[in-house]
This record gives sequence, structure tokens and C-alpha cells, in this order.
Amino acid sequence: MNTKITKGMVFSVLTLLILLVGACTSEPVQTKREGIVASADGSPIAYGVQGQGQGEPTIVFVHCWTCNHEFWDNQIKHFSQTHRVVWLDLAGHGKSGSHRDRYTMAAFGEDVAAVVEAVGGDKVILVGHSMGGPVAVEAAKRLDDRVVGIVGVDTFFTPFQYPRDQEAINAFVKPFETDFHSTSDKLLRSMFAPGVDPGQIDRIVGMFTGADPKVGVSAMYELFRWNAEHADEDLARFSGILYNINAAPTGKETAPNDHVVMVPGVGHFIAQVKPQAFNQALEGIVAKLTQ
Repeated sequence: MNTKITKGMVFSVLTLLILLVGACTSEPVQTKREGIVASADGSPIAYGVQGQGQGEPTIVFVHCWTCNHEFWDNQIKHFSQTHRVVWLDLAGHGKSGSHRDRYTMAAFGEDVAAVVEAVGGDKVILVGHSMGGPVAVEAAKRLDDRVVGIVGVDTFFTPFQYPRDQEAINAFVKPFETDFHSTSDKLLRSMFAPGVDPGQIDRIVGMFTGADPKVGVSAMYELFRWNAEHADEDLARFSGILYNINAAPTGKETAPNDHVVMVPGVGHFIAQVKPQAFNQALEGIVAKLTQ
């Protein structure tokens, strides 16, 4: 028997296949793009946008001292399923260039503000790990009401005592000036809770190995200087929208206030060692900030 295949039949089959493929695709379609934007001093700042359309709030991840945006890979993958996520490399880090000699928290804040201006968004939550916390605060000063939340990660309200006078700051930074890489390696390895897999420690510490000593020394000095001169006033200014996800290495540490979520059994690198616990904590804070 001869069956004549018509154009209408072909069209129907193709339509059915498209519908079947769409039905079998459980992952929502994501948009991704990368770019470069000039910071206030002209430094080229690399950034990326990933996630679901233009939905609010936009979550901006700010990395820590001498690291880069890859530090947040688990979080970018997770939160881009439900939010628009933005990453960036601060000047002198990762894919970003630099036109500066001093790596102040204010200048880093300009980097973040430039990226947010480039990608748009009326409601922004800034998430900063360690040094990224002060950077997020500085960015919030420049972005005003567009920032609906700041989330510090193991920064602010922690047991670590920052040196606050010039002599103490100089004494802390001096070993980094003398032997940056060895001193950095020792410091980073001291920031893990007991029992963490050595391979995981090596992987995380390895993310810092490409740091420029000039950038690292200057940024550390300026971080301590910011803490001594600006922290008290700025943290009070943003107290209503400032939350923290902090480490509880022994599991016995208690939150210093009701805006701090403690993650037990982990050290400084909460999001990298316990990504699921961190993501859950951040989801809860995002929900509070967007109610």
C-alpha cells in the first residue's frame, strides 16, 4: 500500500516532537551573559549574569580577599534556578584588570556598583564573604534604595579580632609583605574546622594561589583600616537590612543577634564546605528580605 506523505503530516510530526522534548525538559531555560564594565577609576571589571529572566530580587555575589567569582560556583548554580544571579571579579582579581594602587573597600564598592548599574535591577541583595562583606556595605552606600539586603558571610559579629590601631595593623600585615604566598597559605589553612577532608582543603586553598601579592597586601591593610574607621557606623546604618551567615566550628557557638544564622561544624569557608546548609540559610534570609 502506498502512503502519500504530505507537508501537513510532516508539520504535525515535527510539532509533536517539539512538544515531547519540551515536556521532558525539567530544567527551566536560563539566560547567561558575561561582560566588562569600567569601575569609577576606569578599572575593567568582569561580570556575569545568569538565571531566570528579570525576576527580582537580583542576588549579587561578592568574593573574598585574593579570590574570584568561581568561589561561588555552587551558589550561582543553585540560586540561578529561581533568581537572577550576578557575579563579578573585583579589580585586580580573577578576570578583572586594575588601574589602582590602593585596594580600598570603597574602591571595591565602586566595582560592585558599576556592575549593578550595568545589569540593572530595582531590588538587589548583596552577598559578600569575608572581605566581601565590607565591600558589599560600601556598594550599598552607592546604590541607595536599590539594595534591599546585605548578607555578610563569616564577616561582622565573629570572634576574629581585627587589629584596630596602626601599630597592630602593620604588625599583622608585615609577614604578608615578607613572604606573601607562604603566609597566606598558613592563614587560609587555619580557617577550617577539624575533620574537613584534606583534599577539600587543598582545593579551596588552591583557589587563592594566583593572587597578586601587591593586591593582597594592599587589600588586607585597607580591610583592617576600614574595620577600624568605618565598621561601627556603617553596620549601624544598615542594621535593618544586614544579615549574616556565620560559622560555628564547634557547634556550640551562639548567634550574637537575631539577624545572624549560625552554621555548625564548619569554619570560615561555609559556602564551599557545606554548600547545602549555606544555600538553605541564604534562602531563608532572601525570603525575609523580600516579604
